[in-house]
Amino acid sequence: MRKIILAALGIAAIVGAIFLGNYLIDKNQKPKPKFKKQIKTVFVEDVENKSIPIVLSASGNLTAKNKIEIYSEVSGVLKPSKKLFKAGSNYYRGETLLSLNSDEFYASIQSQKSNLYNLITSVLPDLRLDYPSEFPKWEKYLQGFDMNKTTPKIPEFSSDKERYFISGRGILTAYYNVKNLEVRLTKYQIRAPFSGILTEALVSPGSLVRVGQKLGEFIDPSVYEMEVSINAEFADLLKVGNSVALSNLEKTKDYTGKVVRVNGKVDQVSQTIKVFIDVKHTDLKEGMYLEANLVAKSETEAIEIPRKLLVDNSAVYTVKNDSVLTLSKIDPVYFGAETVVIKGLKNNDKLLSQTLPGAFDGMIVKINKK
Repeated sequence: MRKIILAALGIAAIVGAIFLGNYLIDKNQKPKPKFKKQIKTVFVEDVENKSIPIVLSASGNLTAKNKIEIYSEVSGVLKPSKKLFKAGSNYYRGETLLSLNSDEFYASIQSQKSNLYNLITSVLPDLRLDYPSEFPKWEKYLQGFDMNKTTPKIPEFSSDKERYFISGRGILTAYYNVKNLEVRLTKYQIRAPFSGILTEALVSPGSLVRVGQKLGEFIDPSVYEMEVSINAEFADLLKVGNSVALSNLEKTKDYTGKVVRVNGKVDQVSQTIKVFIDVKHTDLKEGMYLEANLVAKSETEAIEIPRKLLVDNSAVYTVKNDSVLTLSKIDPVYFGAETVVIKGLKNNDKLLSQTLPGAFDGMIVKINKK
């Protein structure tokens, strides 16, 4: 009897322990959380394939197309003039920019002219005797000889004998010496080759100017040229005469230029080619920094989208059946600074127009209808 009672108590204890354990487990176990399925809303736009112009962006500084650096070919003291030789001064074509004192040189020319006059005078008697038919033209030449004017051209020779005779007396040598000095005399005055503005002045009246000394810089402010570097890939698409849209850095002013030259050499390091653009506008100044957009070609059946919408530069997200996000393969044609021209989508495909964090192929989404 005692054994039976002990066995019953043991079994009862075991059963009680099992029930107590299950009770404690059920009490400590938290209920499984129930998640509410959330569908993200996306923004889309309908694809409309069309002809997209490929616009190449570049930038550069403006340089005056007509620009000269003024140097002196003679020496002398700079003379004062009616218009100050200072940066910002405007000059018309042919107007005197600089004038150097040439009194000493002018006296030397007059001496050489006098020598030429005397030589011709000394041969007139011989001409009257040996070449009577040539005498009148030489006499007329002397009568028209003015010491204060440019030396007139010597008469044409009628025969070789006359040429030998005149040359043998040293007249030709004296004549060309005088003409050489007269040409040099003109260099004491520097005139404006075109209408423009002085941008740099390095001398002032009273200064001693030496041969080869730089005196200043003169430009024509009506036409400017800009040099830009374009990827050599588009070298065959750039043509002289293409229109170019230009703008300042602040994007507040727009200008229109034209391609005037395309270099035939590709830079081996950067693999770019130089393109030169002409632009005219009263607001422009030399040294200004402008941005240029050159239309190289047009791609048909393409669209332009922000670069941030690309996935691995080879795909974009589209929405199929108005609810399923799909990764669609595309063909990028041209990468711009912020946009890319792509091909491969069909008209009316619903393209994701804004990036979606955590997006994946097959994701269930809802299109924002607003």
